[in-house]
Amino acid sequence: MDYIWVLLLSFLISLGFSFFIIPRILVISFKKHLFDIPNERKVHQGVIPRLGGVSFFPAVIFTLSFMIGLNQIYGSDLFPSIIAANDTSVLSFGLSSLLLLYLTGITDDLIGVRYHQKFLVQIFCAILLAFSGIWVNNLYGIFGIYELPVWVGVPFTVFIIVFITNAINLIDGIDGLASGLSGIAFLFFAVLFIYQQEWLYAALAIITLGTIIPFFYYNVFGNPKRGRKIFMGDTGSLTIGFILSILAIRFSMYDEIVPHRIPDAIVIAFSVLITPVFDVVRVILHRIRFKKNIFSPDKNHIHHKFLALGYSHRTAMIIILLISSGFAAMNLLLLTHVNINVLLFLDILIWTCMQLYLTRRINRKKVS
Repeated sequence: MDYIWVLLLSFLISLGFSFFIIPRILVISFKKHLFDIPNERKVHQGVIPRLGGVSFFPAVIFTLSFMIGLNQIYGSDLFPSIIAANDTSVLSFGLSSLLLLYLTGITDDLIGVRYHQKFLVQIFCAILLAFSGIWVNNLYGIFGIYELPVWVGVPFTVFIIVFITNAINLIDGIDGLASGLSGIAFLFFAVLFIYQQEWLYAALAIITLGTIIPFFYYNVFGNPKRGRKIFMGDTGSLTIGFILSILAIRFSMYDEIVPHRIPDAIVIAFSVLITPVFDVVRVILHRIRFKKNIFSPDKNHIHHKFLALGYSHRTAMIIILLISSGFAAMNLLLLTHVNINVLLFLDILIWTCMQLYLTRRINRKKVS
């Protein structure tokens, strides 16, 4: 129970920090005219600041540092340490990588960065994280594969980190979607890591959740006419995507020293990320099919489909959040009863049928 109240305090600190800093970011954005200008690809209207993600990394690093400092001053009797002996390298390399991505995101939001340059930074950060000891070392029987050697697991981990980071960036198309999906994932991971008694990762999840809740409020409920609405920008999506990558990969790792290990952890780790991951795969396949550049922007993401059917931004966001939660709940319930490969096939089948149904409805609406 000592750790639970420490995690609760961490959540409240990050929540308060974010609520304090976001209004200041709004003021600076309007004074310096730092807006997200609408165009033919974007679905919003009017000028809206896009630097909400600037608050994410400072809130996370401040809260983590503050809680570690309290432990050093008052000792474990009053403030139990959230860092185990084997977590030091992960924390060091993870925060270093996160800082690089944070700076890259700010640069992109202010003056723009070419996509291949962002990819290089993401790959470098992913390599740093893998060298810290966080890498996918087991597939738990997916396609009959279990333990992975380092020379396979590390490159695969780099690919996953870059993929998830960009998936969160690409799903950030309507109000509250990226932050809502990420918030569900952070809550999900917080509970799982608390169960496994991995307190650093539980703290990282709960702190980031506290950080994005104020942003979600301003992004979804903020009034743009009063200058109270804000977007996260690439700074926020890169930061959130990378933290989610850290949590997903760590949870999916096979580690015998972790108490209360959950079987077939890799399925659980990525269940809550199915919506952004599957959506990116589908969009890439669609662009390849029509011989388009896979990096070219379009309006073919899942949120665009719901908007095309006439749903409002908020309704589309809520439906997609429910879909994501449904996939995670289904996998949790079926994991101990269904083979891992059958469960993966079922996820793909349900997603594909859902996409075909949405496309059919859109086509019917166009004809009518």
